[in-house]
Amino acid sequence: MQEHISETMQFPILLNSLQLLLLSLLILTHIPIAISEGILWTTCPTDANYTTKSTFQSNLNLLLSSLSSAAVPSGFANDTVGRYPNQVYGLALCRGDLFPADCRSCLNTSIHGIVEQCPHGMSSTIWYEDCLLRYSNTSFFSMVEPVTFYMWNANNVTQPKLFNTLLGQLMYTLAQKAAYGSPRMFATGAANFTSFQKIYGLVQCTRDLSDGGCYECLTDAISKIPACCNGKQGGRVKGETCYIRYEVAPFYNLLAEDDAAAPTPSPSKGRDSGNATSPLPEDGNATGKGSNRTAKTIVIVAIAVAAVLLFLFTAYIFLRRRNPVKNLSVRNAPDGVNEEEIRIAESLLFDLGTIRAATNNFAEANKLGEGGFGPVYKGALQDGQEIAVKRLSTSSVQGLTELRNEVVLVVKLQHKNLVRLLGFCLEEQEKLLVYEYLQNTSLDKIIFDPVRRELLDWGMRYKIIEGIARGLLYLHEDSRLRIIHRDLKSSNVLLDGDMNPKISDFGLAKLFNVGSTQGSTSRIAGTYGYMAPEYAIYGRFSAKSDVFSYGVLILEIVTGRRNTLNQASIHSEDLLSYVWNNWNRGAALQVLDRCLIEECRSQDVLRCIHIGLLCVQEDPSNRPSMASVILMLNSQSITLPSPSTPAFVISSQTLSESHVLDRGRNADLPASRSRVVSVNDVTVSEMEPR
Repeated sequence: MQEHISETMQFPILLNSLQLLLLSLLILTHIPIAISEGILWTTCPTDANYTTKSTFQSNLNLLLSSLSSAAVPSGFANDTVGRYPNQVYGLALCRGDLFPADCRSCLNTSIHGIVEQCPHGMSSTIWYEDCLLRYSNTSFFSMVEPVTFYMWNANNVTQPKLFNTLLGQLMYTLAQKAAYGSPRMFATGAANFTSFQKIYGLVQCTRDLSDGGCYECLTDAISKIPACCNGKQGGRVKGETCYIRYEVAPFYNLLAEDDAAAPTPSPSKGRDSGNATSPLPEDGNATGKGSNRTAKTIVIVAIAVAAVLLFLFTAYIFLRRRNPVKNLSVRNAPDGVNEEEIRIAESLLFDLGTIRAATNNFAEANKLGEGGFGPVYKGALQDGQEIAVKRLSTSSVQGLTELRNEVVLVVKLQHKNLVRLLGFCLEEQEKLLVYEYLQNTSLDKIIFDPVRRELLDWGMRYKIIEGIARGLLYLHEDSRLRIIHRDLKSSNVLLDGDMNPKISDFGLAKLFNVGSTQGSTSRIAGTYGYMAPEYAIYGRFSAKSDVFSYGVLILEIVTGRRNTLNQASIHSEDLLSYVWNNWNRGAALQVLDRCLIEECRSQDVLRCIHIGLLCVQEDPSNRPSMASVILMLNSQSITLPSPSTPAFVISSQTLSESHVLDRGRNADLPASRSRVVSVNDVTVSEMEPR
């Protein structure tokens, strides 16, 4: 490691220090961020107009005045005034780095501007540099709108290919941060372009959007950059629900960088800060030499304080570079995790008091279920968002550092068929994982219920089969790391309001570097009956282990029959044998769930059974990859190979943790070796570093 900072590094650091100094002076002397008086963009549809002094106009006036005051504290507000047919929906948004006084000023200007620009319009939008105002006679809340407005810097960049690569990486990182890591759906940041130049980026969504809606809007805006601003030193893409901007010079409050989750700063603590921009008497005129001396004293003190702070900050950075802090979470982080990602994970920390309040102190009435990892509780945050909280058992051997490092990686996994991790809590010996709550709970609660199963027609079941496949493909091949789930089963597939499947518990799975393909363990984590034989017997796992579990799931969904047996029927035929025997004697359709017999095409069902049997073959090399599975599901022209006999699976009692064999001493045990199994139906999902 270098023992000193090279001269090539000192100059950019000096430039950054000067920027911080100027910014500190700006804040300490309370000079507000300038508001652009020019209107950037308006939308004034003419398909419907209101009449003067109508009820709609009265409701609109009331809405506009209330939005301005409501939005100032947090930078966002939406509201509805009146009743149909004179109801008015409105939304106000200020840029995330604005002080409240600047937000108020911009919104007040917007109120006058939108009335002047769109007279009598029943649906209008106006964009200024620092704020957005929108209203309509129909609800638009939570709806993602396409971007419609572009601006760009006329100057071209040098090295456009490198610039575009760095810009794309920066903006997509900011989009993910705003959508999934910032309560204000706002993020800023910078990327080094040359030794003397950076790329500065800003993204923001209206807060009525869902996290996924925000990410969709921002990524759509980012995808428009090549069409509007290719090779330019700056560009803006704006819509009615989100916007992005980038420049090669700072254009936002640099203190907002990497701090999008912080509360909006307040520029002053005196009387109404909406108008005061300097310490003047109430008549607005500075009179007498005393006032001038006071102002000069304030400026001198501010400069001195800023200089001291700057010196301490620079010394800290210098010492940190010379003697890196031995931060355990960074030093022991998994491959590919950097300090920035650790900070992102730490921004997802939930306060224990917040979770206790959301779950009514983990009330039994809020308990959704329990597995080997511990109980799961339903909760509701103060803003109304419903959550599912996993309370990891105190006997878990998963270390705090390892858990936090896994969260760093898992939080970056974003796919529509994966349950989203919202955050975690590590306080008072508690280890809590907070997930999005899905109202239709888990697949097993529906597919095996004699009444609710009839809600799942063949179209829905096929969508679930395909959705699970796409989620697994993302984990195996499309995410940054290769991830083996190791505990895929019907209770770990959750369903949203539209019955879209989302794989859960992937946060406790085995994480690999991209080049790795398989591994082994002496401790088994999974549910017997879904585990591939090579994993259940020898502890060897790979992506093909998940493929086996997926094959079991397909057969469960098609038949409506569990691959687990109760103690009374322990000698009955297990699901794989049941399906295989009927397949062999040409009666495969007899295994179909009876409630589907009249509503599906036999060739579709047979193809799914065929794919399921291919997935549960004993030899892992004979099982298809998830990419091949998706291709087989979506192309009827592909001829499927004949499946071989499924792996032998003991009747599906779940393997008890106390009866797991020591694989370190028994790695060469034959497959026929008898095993002791527990008759309870508890999943073994051990939390351990692996």
